[in-house]
Amino acid sequence: MTLRSLTFVIGTGRSGSTALSRILNTHPDVLSLNEYMASVGDAAFPDGPLSGAEFWESLFRPTPYFASMIRSGLLMPEFLYTRRPGRYTAQTTGIPALSLMVLPHLTDDPDGLLDEIRTAVVDWPDRSAAAHHEALFELLGARFGRTAVVERSGYSTGWAPKLRAAFPYAKFVHLFRDGPDCALSMSRHSGYRVITLMREIRERTGVDDFADLTPQHIDALPPNLAALLGESFDPALVRDREFPLRRFGDLWSELVVQGARFVDGLPSGQRMTLAYEDLLDAPRQELTRLAEFVGVAPSPAWLDGACAQLHDGRRGSAEKQLTAAELDDLRKSCAPGALALRGKPDSKPD
Repeated sequence: MTLRSLTFVIGTGRSGSTALSRILNTHPDVLSLNEYMASVGDAAFPDGPLSGAEFWESLFRPTPYFASMIRSGLLMPEFLYTRRPGRYTAQTTGIPALSLMVLPHLTDDPDGLLDEIRTAVVDWPDRSAAAHHEALFELLGARFGRTAVVERSGYSTGWAPKLRAAFPYAKFVHLFRDGPDCALSMSRHSGYRVITLMREIRERTGVDDFADLTPQHIDALPPNLAALLGESFDPALVRDREFPLRRFGDLWSELVVQGARFVDGLPSGQRMTLAYEDLLDAPRQELTRLAEFVGVAPSPAWLDGACAQLHDGRRGSAEKQLTAAELDDLRKSCAPGALALRGKPDSKPD
């Protein structure tokens, strides 16, 4: 089966994107790759050709920071494999990168599907990383009878330029949510709390890649940060730490500005913006627009089921739960992102 299109949904995360992946997964023509890029990371995009065996290793090797979180007992709701564990565990074998979030989204037998992928992939010829990923998408599309690929990872705007270079024909959807609501959600999510602490480590050490950290760098860090770099750590270092909300507002703004600038530079036929609030207000209209952009038919049956999965209980959470002073401070930190989105909330394609 030949795939008709490849689309990446990029955004900050904590913006209804996981629900969107679930909705897309119910479409009979869409291969929904949930957290694929977050799972395989840079290891699956080396320069130059790589063999099938090398590509397989990049899919199988556990994602280091997720593995450390699981060993430490700091689980995210996105870790689907840990809810229904199979033959792999973080403490012994390690959970393969594809198995943690991608494959359980597609099947109730992720171990079996992983075995199928290994059998096919290890003997593939040498070729570029992009060509290997395309071949894997074709394989999974044929396996599930899907013809359009939609990959969606949270915290993914930084990936966009690399994805554009690897797949110049791909389409991109920039998904975003109200800044204060999204930032407040980030502040309560273990993954974003870890991200914020890792950003602090980079700022303190001046190192972009943790592989470049030296013992001297680590010794100079406060103990409660240095401990996070071990094979495991006390989860209280993340769960119980006090974070100023504005740090998450700053993060939201940075990611939204990054995403908005990226999509603004794309050809009109390859870009779309989608506001979470619009999705809640007009789900049939917005999902129809999304389906047509991806290249699949928005059937009434799919739209009915999709709309039933959307709930607006999270809307306005910041205004409901924060004091006036806290909300004002958070809005100030979100202001650069809000400015970048000005004129975009209607989410209409160009």
